Amino acid sequence: MRRIIVLNQKGGVGKTTTVANLGACLAEQGRSVLMVDVDPQANLSLHFGIELERGEPSIYTLVRAEHEPADVIRVTPVHGLHIVPACIDLAGLSVELAGRPDRLLALRKTLDGIPGAFDYLLMDSAPSLGLLTVNAMCAAGEVFIPLQTEFFALQGVGKLLRTVRLVRRNMNRSLRITGVIACMHDARTCLAQEILNEIRGHFGPRVFETIIRKNIRLAEAPGFGQPITQYDPTCHGAEDYRALAREVLAMEAALRRPLGQQDPVPFARSMAG
Repeated sequence: MRRIIVLNQKGGVGKTTTVANLGACLAEQGRSVLMVDVDPQANLSLHFGIELERGEPSIYTLVRAEHEPADVIRVTPVHGLHIVPACIDLAGLSVELAGRPDRLLALRKTLDGIPGAFDYLLMDSAPSLGLLTVNAMCAAGEVFIPLQTEFFALQGVGKLLRTVRLVRRNMNRSLRITGVIACMHDARTCLAQEILNEIRGHFGPRVFETIIRKNIRLAEAPGFGQPITQYDPTCHGAEDYRALAREVLAMEAALRRPLGQQDPVPFARSMAG
């Protein structure tokens, strides 16, 4: 199972949109996908029409061992796509974990206990680099970074990369940045193209070829509790996320090879760090 965290400490860059729609497109391709909402704002859960009351089964109660995985995992309208939802209770988890010796590994231990043959586990992270997000990084194997092709896109990226390196060095040796996703791209503006070139210059082969274009239908879909593949399957947003899913699937064979044998694959050079 590939465990991927979609990560950026900035808000509004497309993390939730990417988890929801990439997950739906991977499921559309026959993969079994589990999405995990690790953001107390619970936007991923709301995207699929799930609004929990305090105490209801959620990732929070699962980490606290108050509920079993079977009580927490929910199906979505997409065949093969499941979700572990969140609620505002999750905001208190960082404080509760602070005194535990396993505070950085609590989420990983929880996810290790989830039964079922999922091909992908996609985590939506909070817009911060706090304890919850570090927990998610410790539970992941890969990091996807969504970046808007707008001014200040690379602001704060240095801190993000340092945090990933720190987690990798001290807590999760398997963690790698394997994809950077250019989001909300407006091809009509010169600035967007300049920023896209900057992103590609900074991250090189880590940047996916697929560019997620600005599309109002992507913004509308959560209001109907659907991913874009169901809300408007022929729009640009659906086309772009399907193309991204194909790239993610194309990684599978290369990721199974030893690191030393991955250099011929362009994206795989990112596995070095």
